[in-house]
Amino acid sequence: MLSLLVPGGHGQLGRELAARASVVRAPGSTELDLTNAGAVIEAVKGLAESAAEEGLSPVVVNAAAYNAVDAAETDATRAFAVNADGPRVLAAACSSSNVPLIHVSTDYVFAGDADRPYETDDPVRPRTAYGATKAVGEEAVLGSGASAWVVRTAWVYGAHGNNFVKTMARLAAARDTVSVVDDQRGCPTWTGDLASGLLELASRVASDSPPAARLLHAAGGGETTWFGFAQAVFEELGLDPARVLPCTTEDFPRPAPRPAYSVLSNRAWREAGLPPMRPWREALAAAFAEHGDHFRAS
Repeated sequence: MLSLLVPGGHGQLGRELAARASVVRAPGSTELDLTNAGAVIEAVKGLAESAAEEGLSPVVVNAAAYNAVDAAETDATRAFAVNADGPRVLAAACSSSNVPLIHVSTDYVFAGDADRPYETDDPVRPRTAYGATKAVGEEAVLGSGASAWVVRTAWVYGAHGNNFVKTMARLAAARDTVSVVDDQRGCPTWTGDLASGLLELASRVASDSPPAARLLHAAGGGETTWFGFAQAVFEELGLDPARVLPCTTEDFPRPAPRPAYSVLSNRAWREAGLPPMRPWREALAAAFAEHGDHFRAS
């Protein structure tokens, strides 16, 4: 049995992890601020002590992040504090208390100019402040000496928080047509599948046979564009997907450049003996079957 601490527990992934784990504390940023070193140290120490008393295996799954990609371009100091310094302190605390750590990262650490799925050992070349801070956070965690794993994911959506699926549902109710970029490719990832995968990894890292690879990718199977993703959302809403119109990245300039290609290879995940996530389209149907009311309410 695991005893989990999930910083970022009020976010879309954190809430999904909390719903699927048996013994878990999932504090939001107001309860556990990763930039508060003393609070982080006490939280990890408390997890280790309570787990020992209850005969459980403690694991920290860090779902906390500053993920406002555009805002990070002008708020880099705060983004660095949460995405780089926070994981560094958390990893040090885990090392001191001998608690395994799983740290969730992002496809934005890559440049987004590849022509085949990114492997875990491909060089990182972030093009945004957000991606740069996440890359530093990865390095801090893996170089901390803690028993730590970094899991990169991409295009995450779920029942909680704001995300692309909810945005499409909201726009579908307000407009006759919606224009969505068709020149950016990635792997839509449902938080339900991601949470299940991370919990499986947590069980493994707490066992006598943890994965040897410390850097893994976990994302929905297959790939599509935001346009293709939006059409699928309309289908799940029972709407005509022809209402979604393709456009280019140039049509929607943003403060932070979006990667043209951010498909993540799951090879390292599979080689670690972890079950790969189902195809993204199948997962989207499952997400609507389980949480359709949450999406439609948007």
